[in-house]
Amino acid sequence: MNDTMLQEYLPFLIPLIVAQLALLGYTLYHILTHTHYKRGTRGLWLVVALVGMQFIGPILYFLLGKEDA
Repeated sequence: MNDTMLQEYLPFLIPLIVAQLALLGYTLYHILTHTHYKRGTRGLWLVVALVGMQFIGPILYFLLGKEDA
């Protein structure tokens, strides 16, 4: 990837990176502060969130693992 191409896509990439990190941060906070999950354990959801941190891991947690309060 050359510098011109990077500069062209940078305004699009920065908000996506910020959104991804914010979603991952909130997911990790939620996993670490709650003890009950619909499916799986805390360790499982930490691995899923960190390994699948390209939006997929956190989204899977909120769809499948988060206990409805």
